[in-house]
Amino acid sequence: MRVFVDCDPGIDDAVALAYLAARPEVEIVGVGAVFGNGGVEVTADNALRLLGLYGRPGVPVAVGASRPLVQEPRLAPHVHGENGLGGVELPAPTGSPVAESAAELLVRLARSHPGELDVLAVGPLTNLAIALGLEPRLPELVRRLVVMGGAVRVPGNVSSHAEANINNDPEAAEAVFGAGFDLDLVALDVTMETVATGEWLEELKGVPGERASRTSDFLDFYADFYKGIFGVRQCAMHDPLAAAVLVDPHLVTESVEAPVRVELAGSLTRGMTVADLRPRPGADGRRPVRVVTAVAGGEFLGRMLDALR
Repeated sequence: MRVFVDCDPGIDDAVALAYLAARPEVEIVGVGAVFGNGGVEVTADNALRLLGLYGRPGVPVAVGASRPLVQEPRLAPHVHGENGLGGVELPAPTGSPVAESAAELLVRLARSHPGELDVLAVGPLTNLAIALGLEPRLPELVRRLVVMGGAVRVPGNVSSHAEANINNDPEAAEAVFGAGFDLDLVALDVTMETVATGEWLEELKGVPGERASRTSDFLDFYADFYKGIFGVRQCAMHDPLAAAVLVDPHLVTESVEAPVRVELAGSLTRGMTVADLRPRPGADGRRPVRVVTAVAGGEFLGRMLDALR
């Protein structure tokens, strides 16, 4: 598999990269950094450091958008720490970002490998929206797009209706959902049900090696944040679950296909992902999205541990 990762590392982004990097059949052909969990300079630097930690130091990393298409950026240091990795300091990267922007790198790779490139997008979708402007045929060139974002039948996590990645750039998300990609959406509906429990986190502490110990340190910070949400020490595995859906699609046990739009105008609902779940196939001209509604969570968490051994 040739995979391009668009991300904003970010603790759960880090764990998603670990999942992909551990798989010998996955060639990570490029990483695009975007603002989100931190400023884009921080997320690009983190991507380089993480690829070194997880054994893929030669992967090209491109700096992408530093802000949304329309609104002001909203960062999340309270969730991921000031450095995006829970205050854990990784060795300095051996390389630097490439000269291309993230959107330019994605378009070049898609043109070079038409029908062979899979894209994992686990941050705001600004880079993908810009790439669509550069290459309107991108949905035809990309084989599959998996997006972590949105809240379809559940509450949001940054407002009553909106999830963080979509809310960080609603206009970009609306452009991507309407472009016609073969798209799987891994939303809060399933990621908030797929959690690394306290027992799982303790098991990770016993896994030898630097990649496991550093990842355990990231997740300690993350679990402290999520304790205020769940009431117990555990954490949602948003981005790594999306990586698993891309690489191991058999983990998806239930899904529903529906056109998805993003609310742009509502004063209380801006950033909401609106899936038309009515039984009217073909009534909406927009290509349906596969919304993942259930996964084999135990198998996923086992595979996640294996990726860090």
